[in-house]
Amino acid sequence: MFTRTFFTTLMVGFLAIGCASKKPKNGQDGAGKGANGANAGLTLELNGDSDSGKAGGLKTIYFSFDSANIESDTKDSLKENAEFLKTNTNIDVQVEGHCDERGSSQYNLALGERRAKAVRDHLVTLGVEAKRITTVSYGSERPKAQGQDESAWSQNRRANFVVTAK
Repeated sequence: MFTRTFFTTLMVGFLAIGCASKKPKNGQDGAGKGANGANAGLTLELNGDSDSGKAGGLKTIYFSFDSANIESDTKDSLKENAEFLKTNTNIDVQVEGHCDERGSSQYNLALGERRAKAVRDHLVTLGVEAKRITTVSYGSERPKAQGQDESAWSQNRRANFVVTAK
C-alpha cells in the first residue's frame, strides 16, 4: 500500500513538473504569440511574410494605382501592425514595396521604394522603433498575382512584411 501511494505521488509530481510553463520573454510564448493571446493560431516564422500569412499578425498593405499614399482604409491595418510590433518587441521586419507591371522598371522600383518607406514612416509615427524596420523595393519583379487585369494588378500594388528577426 505504501509503495503504491509513493509511486502515485511521485508520478503526479513528475507530471506537474512536465506541465509547468516557462515564463515567456518579451511578452511572447513559444509560438510567437503576444502575452494577451491575440495572435493565437497565427504562424510566425523567420523569413515568413505577410503575403503568405507566416508573419504573425502582420498584414500586407495595398495601394491605389500610381500611389504611395497611406489611404484611410489601410490605416486600420497599419495600426494593427504597429500594435503587433509594439507587443512583440523581439521581432524585426523588412517592408517590401511592390508594384503592378505597368510602368518602366526604373519607375516601378522608385514607386515601390516610396511605398515601403511610407509604410515604415507611418509605423514609426505609431510608436514602432525605426531601427526595427528596413525597407526594400522589388518594383514589379515579384508579383503576388499573375494576370493583366485590375484584379491581379490590385494585389500586386502592395507593401508586405517579412520577419527578419524574432
